[in-house]
Amino acid sequence: MSYKKNQNALRSKYKINDATKSSEYDQDYLKSDLKYLELTIMPFNSNFVYAPPQQTLVILYEDDDLVIIDKPAGLLSVPGRLPEHQDSAYLRVVEQFPLAKITHRLDMATSGILMFAKHRDAEVAVSKMFQVRAVKKNYIALVQGKIDSKGSVDVPLITDWENRPRQMVHYELGKSAQTLYERIEYHENQDISRVLLTPITGRSHQLRVHMRHIGYPITGDKIYHPEPTKSPLRRMALHACLLEFIQPLSGIELKVYGEVPF
Repeated sequence: MSYKKNQNALRSKYKINDATKSSEYDQDYLKSDLKYLELTIMPFNSNFVYAPPQQTLVILYEDDDLVIIDKPAGLLSVPGRLPEHQDSAYLRVVEQFPLAKITHRLDMATSGILMFAKHRDAEVAVSKMFQVRAVKKNYIALVQGKIDSKGSVDVPLITDWENRPRQMVHYELGKSAQTLYERIEYHENQDISRVLLTPITGRSHQLRVHMRHIGYPITGDKIYHPEPTKSPLRRMALHACLLEFIQPLSGIELKVYGEVPF
């Protein structure tokens, strides 16, 4: 299948339009072939078995235009290529809201707030909102080490094609990526900091790569932490906890919070 047909298939299957592509969906995601539709499911361990949690999705907010859920860690945002990788937040939401369109995504290992548009007008409006960076997103993470009280990371990222789905810093070819961070507390006995992360851009694995780049990898991260099994949790400690924006169709100011599970 040609690249053009691959790209069209991706856009059709996952309801991705041009506005969405240029904001939340990194170009690398769309340009990957059908074998790598959902980059987060590609394991380094060939014995990987996809076993998503089966609890009912929690709806954090709903109106006539939007539905916002709390995605559990271990569940894909969108279906993968293989039949055993079909279970996803998208397909579960579509069961209840048949016209729903996904507006952004979270890595499989990340939990937290994920937004869907209920109809086409809402999809277009939300996509434009992401495109102009009118959406504030906050994450809570546990990182290894005592990170500075606050700071920022501004290094460009690109897909490490020989080691997909890994992303890497590349100053010449990478795409601009910025993250703000603020330490909330430090647990000396575990040498772990609880950190508030605010992505300014939305690159693949951005928070994970940026924290690793400055020497404070997210605990439990099987891709970027050198010793992920030493995590106090049985998962990667990254949770999308806040989505703040003005509802583009109603004009209502929204702040949607999700409880941090760690």
